Amino acid sequence: MEYTIKDLSGFLLNKQYKLIKKLGAGAFGEIYSATANGQEYAIKIERSDTKYPQLLFESKLYQYLNNQPIIGIPKYYGYFQQDNFNFLVMEQLGKSLEDIFADNNRLFSLQSVTVLALQMLECVEYLHTKHFLHRDIKPDNFLLGKALKDRVYMVDYGLAKKYMIKDSHIPYKDNKALTGTARYASINTHLGIEQSRRDDLESLGYVLLYFLRGSLPWQNLRANNQKEKYDRIMEKKLATSSETLCKNCPKQFYQYIEYSKNLKFDERPDYQYMKNLFLSVMKENDLRIEYIYDWDDENTHRDKILLKNTQESTQQDQQLPIVNKNINYSQYNNNRQSIQKTKTSSIHSINKVLKIQQNTTTLNTQQNCQNKNQINNKVKSIIKKHSSLHQN
Repeated sequence: MEYTIKDLSGFLLNKQYKLIKKLGAGAFGEIYSATANGQEYAIKIERSDTKYPQLLFESKLYQYLNNQPIIGIPKYYGYFQQDNFNFLVMEQLGKSLEDIFADNNRLFSLQSVTVLALQMLECVEYLHTKHFLHRDIKPDNFLLGKALKDRVYMVDYGLAKKYMIKDSHIPYKDNKALTGTARYASINTHLGIEQSRRDDLESLGYVLLYFLRGSLPWQNLRANNQKEKYDRIMEKKLATSSETLCKNCPKQFYQYIEYSKNLKFDERPDYQYMKNLFLSVMKENDLRIEYIYDWDDENTHRDKILLKNTQESTQQDQQLPIVNKNINYSQYNNNRQSIQKTKTSSIHSINKVLKIQQNTTTLNTQQNCQNKNQINNKVKSIIKKHSSLHQN
């Protein structure tokens, strides 16, 4: 539920940032464009007395992710408090993929979806190598750059959570409330299971199919309240097979969904395998492994192709960073290789700020069996109930 803050356009913050106009609003508060010393910024604002403040946490995570800046994570400029408000200053970006999707008749071509998929996977993988989950993967949280207009950035880390504590994965839990956006939430998240890396990836799969199909089967379900709506969405997801969901899509989308769904709770995903799926889609469909999108005009298309052909030695920023020209596409599905374990710097300082404590409790075999039986019974009950529902 959105809440509003009085219009702050024209205000001077921290004696340097002049707010220009409101860019958007959400449950967290509002976001404004701002200028300082001739440079543009985006500033997120929340009231200090909000019940669940997020900006301090988010600022610390942005600061941590910016220790090794990469394209795909917005630059962080600072956090401060003023006049009973919290402010987070970051790089100003362009439109969200949801807004671009709406501007393009709510449908993207296979070319656009695969180019986006490769970049979005890069963003998620980078966050995971830093031992954090996003937990709210959706089109609104991926934006194109403003300076680098073709590049995708992942934003909004207010619901992020650390999944590795001192080299140990967080323990399996159930009976958890749904965190994130129901439309794109994984089935395990609906079932109340603690989220892990697999859930971010399953959610990303739903986002990509949303772009490619134009909608998802569990959209626009009628309900009297939020709980009923979440239940209806979960029931529809459980009743929709991967084959049905990916009908008329390249087989690699089915393989991606099945792979993400079948990962174990604490299993490290094979990110390169997933990227190779989309690279093989491009190979099989003669798509360009470049930043070519549906919303480019003819001049932009021509300029990009010209740049590709005439500046081959200096166009690294114009190429997809994950392209591996030596991939054997005919054997990629049978020769999945494990990704080299990523070495990350110590995060003890951010642990203190985020007040994360290690929980070394693990479920014993009997508990695991009990939980599995409970979930199986729950799923059977839901599917049985769904079969008796009137089809809308």
